[in-house]
Amino acid sequence: MTDARQASDDIRFMGRAIALARARMGQTWPNPAVGCVIVRDGEILAEAATAPGGRPHAEEQAVPAAGDRARGATAYVTMEPCGARSSGRTSCANFLMDAGVARVVVAAVDPSPFACGRGVDRLRKAGLRVETGLLAQEAAVLYEGYLHRVETGRPLVRVSDTGDGFDARFAASPKADLATELERLGEAGYTRVWVGPGDLAEALADQGLLAS
Repeated sequence: MTDARQASDDIRFMGRAIALARARMGQTWPNPAVGCVIVRDGEILAEAATAPGGRPHAEEQAVPAAGDRARGATAYVTMEPCGARSSGRTSCANFLMDAGVARVVVAAVDPSPFACGRGVDRLRKAGLRVETGLLAQEAAVLYEGYLHRVETGRPLVRVSDTGDGFDARFAASPKADLATELERLGEAGYTRVWVGPGDLAEALADQGLLAS
């Protein structure tokens, strides 16, 4: 396969993985929505996104669905496969390694303690080719809330008319300690919440708690 054809295929299949993840936004907290597409010789063997409630992860659904055909394949994953699991279950990196996947293309690196480069490092040490950053900008919306919670302890808050793709609506008095209220939601696992236009949105903006 020519380099140009490979690059075109990589963009197409990662785009598919991002679309799968976007369709699950707002359904997978406390985990981020991740898409995984497993491909060999230009054919999609299996695809999956993080299940509602955050488990199973995308890779642990897609790899078994691909079965023996995954050996030698490429996996397109919107976020770095976890190198360890807080639950002690098999990590997504291990699922890919054990299946014999030859190459893993990743859009975004995961800053959480259970990834933070560990998944990529494990895959590379096992001999898999790993490439990161493909369509990272397109994948950014998937993880803006998750990254915000990792960095601040609070979910990201945006103004929305419908709340589509958000974990929940943020309801509080504009006079409340809004940072504390958001920290409680962050502790509960929320990553991305919404408010309608009005006094609460203005109070959040005044306190620097509303995303642009």
